Amino acid sequence: MATSTTANRRTGLIAALIALGMVGLAYASVPLYRIFCQVTGFGGTTQKADASALPDAATLKSVAGKTIRVRFDGNSAPGMPWAFHPVENSVTVKIGERKMAFYRATNQSAATVTGTATFNVSPESAGRFFNKIQCFCFNEQTLKPGQTVDMPVVYFIDPAILDDPDAKRIDEITLSYTFFPVDKPTQPAQITTTSASDIAARR
Repeated sequence: MATSTTANRRTGLIAALIALGMVGLAYASVPLYRIFCQVTGFGGTTQKADASALPDAATLKSVAGKTIRVRFDGNSAPGMPWAFHPVENSVTVKIGERKMAFYRATNQSAATVTGTATFNVSPESAGRFFNKIQCFCFNEQTLKPGQTVDMPVVYFIDPAILDDPDAKRIDEITLSYTFFPVDKPTQPAQITTTSASDIAARR
């Protein structure tokens, strides 16, 4: 009987640990999925790089004359009171060359609004070859009422795209952004206390 009770307790403990593990995995899944996408380019997620990742002169020479067309797309999510669009709709770039593009945002509301941008590249197989050195999407952006700003994206196309069996025939890439509003915590209302002497003075 004691053995059966011990076994039941052990089974219950294991079940509880599994349940806790599943809860932890659920909370971790979003950042883990984001990291996975950034590493692999899954879902058309672009890569974040720094200037040191730019191809060297020898690599650029080996891909000289190779170009690809980049289209730009911009949207505002429902509830986001910004007009948001690329300054240029498309451009032809040399593979491996550092380039800069601009997106223009205008806050059309009467309030200061903070937004954050999601992004992706299509076709999806090009995502891991599209490297961004600088991007407004790395940080939240805040615009005052009526304010218009041009926001830069500095990027390059990794020459390795020419060696990839799934991506080497791609002749056009679309970089797309969507801006969403960010909810900012409101300041708590200030509570004013009135002393007995203040009340007496007002009478």
